[in-house]
Amino acid sequence: MRRSVLIGTGSALPRRALSNDELAKQVDTSDEWIVERTGIRNRYVAAPDETTSSLGTEAARKAIAAAGIDAGSIDQIVLATATADQTFPASATIVQDALGCNGGIAFDVAAVCSGFLYALGVADSMLRTGMAERALVIGSETFSRILDWEDRGTCVLFGDGAGAIVLEAREEAGDKPRGILTTKLHADGAHNQLLFVDGGPSTTGTVGKLRMKGKEVFRHAVVNLSEVLKEVAADAGIATEDIDWLVPHQANARILDATARKLNLPPEKVIITVDQHANTSAASVPLALDVAVRDGRIREGDLVMLEAMGGGFTWGASLIRM
Repeated sequence: MRRSVLIGTGSALPRRALSNDELAKQVDTSDEWIVERTGIRNRYVAAPDETTSSLGTEAARKAIAAAGIDAGSIDQIVLATATADQTFPASATIVQDALGCNGGIAFDVAAVCSGFLYALGVADSMLRTGMAERALVIGSETFSRILDWEDRGTCVLFGDGAGAIVLEAREEAGDKPRGILTTKLHADGAHNQLLFVDGGPSTTGTVGKLRMKGKEVFRHAVVNLSEVLKEVAADAGIATEDIDWLVPHQANARILDATARKLNLPPEKVIITVDQHANTSAASVPLALDVAVRDGRIREGDLVMLEAMGGGFTWGASLIRM
């Protein structure tokens, strides 16, 4: 069977790290308050010369190097972001040009924090059907550009960064084939006003700022994520106990803990980077995945579950054998 096999990962962070103590000098908060409610201790903030496309390009270069391939062999780029460089063209085309692999498929996907899962599902479908042979799937965000830095309920939660993977179409056989085994995606537009940005080209003509009702988002996140993880496991014919690693969207330590408990997954199977990177939206899953691959926890042959939920609401999960 033709499958999308993951052959390389990469990530990138802005130069500037912003600790809770530093943030407390700008807004009415404290390290203790932030850590207790979110688990976050640090985040990274992009400088004016650091953009969604530049961070995405850096992460992509590292993923390509890890895969041991030439950038020119990439014939598909799907970039997930809610903070594109421009209204158009797609940031994916800027990355494509920077990498020197022009001529193939390149476009952005907008599903906020679930964006990487949506991009992964689209890329996988196109690889399986033969529309491309090698794909870059990128999650990249500069969320600091859309934060209200006077709102301590939101500005403490988010950070900037990028993560990328290289997928290659291969014929896989046997009872433990490598590659993306199954992906499930969902959306429910009825909850638009619980997590949104109050601006846009067609409404205000401005970028706008992020607005969120945290308690309601938390409640939906725990239910939706645990259900979609069970859905993916059932579709793949495995028990949740068979999962070697869970790489969740790094939204909030309490959401990660609650989701793991619902699935009876031990904490040592959950990859957590939210303490160091905060919530990097579409970048958080590939960023956490790259960290765990590079430190040796996730290895070839491991069964890895990815999951995320974001504004929309959108949510999804994907099961990969590395």
